[in-house]
Amino acid sequence: MENNTKTTKTIEISVAEYERLKKSEEELRQRVGLLEEALRLTKKKQFGSSSEKISPETKAQLIYLFDEAETVLAIEDIITEQEETKVAAHTRKKKTYLLQDKLPDNVEIEVIEHKPKEDERNCPECGAVMEEIGQEVRRELVIIPAKVKVLEHHIYSYACQNCKQNNIETPVIRAEKESALIPGGFATPEAVAHIITQKFIMGSPLYRQEQEWKNQGIELPRQTMSNWMLKCVELYLEPLSVHGGSNTIML
Repeated sequence: MENNTKTTKTIEISVAEYERLKKSEEELRQRVGLLEEALRLTKKKQFGSSSEKISPETKAQLIYLFDEAETVLAIEDIITEQEETKVAAHTRKKKTYLLQDKLPDNVEIEVIEHKPKEDERNCPECGAVMEEIGQEVRRELVIIPAKVKVLEHHIYSYACQNCKQNNIETPVIRAEKESALIPGGFATPEAVAHIITQKFIMGSPLYRQEQEWKNQGIELPRQTMSNWMLKCVELYLEPLSVHGGSNTIML
């Protein structure tokens, strides 16, 4: 019968040898800990999200998933931290560009001059008129939202009253007028162009545009906007189709 009884052997070592083994065990634990930390960082860098760089796609997703204003501020804080370069005992930041440095040259500039009144330019000491020695320039961005107005066409007609009084066939003339964008319709090229731009360029669906107009007190149903676009396609875009054999080229 096999004897499975285990025996424990006792080995006697000196105190110095025990301390050496204990120190080796501690060093081994530290090395294992460092290797585990290095492995964790490697996996995070390879598979996880990096806090050192934010791709444009990730930035866009964060903006639309969470509150836009707070998200943008948070992202800008991260980008600012990324741009900081530690140099010796001071911090050097990359050059930042102001919004006004990125505006196109054709932006309208309205100059508002702030000058004291003539009677306020007298020197309080001697009474002489002070002369201009300099000026401070502060620039501000003004955004004017979409402006709505109604074009009311008054087409006048004229008739010869002399012919009318003498029982002669009375000639009548009428002022020339441009044709409406959609015959009998309320739409204008500017209105339809704005709706199309908002929908296909800015990604704002018609129901959202309808709500925006409603907030301004304008009842412009999405069905009306849809009809305007479809009618304009029928009247102005379909005739531009060039049919050549089996191929159809849309200009």
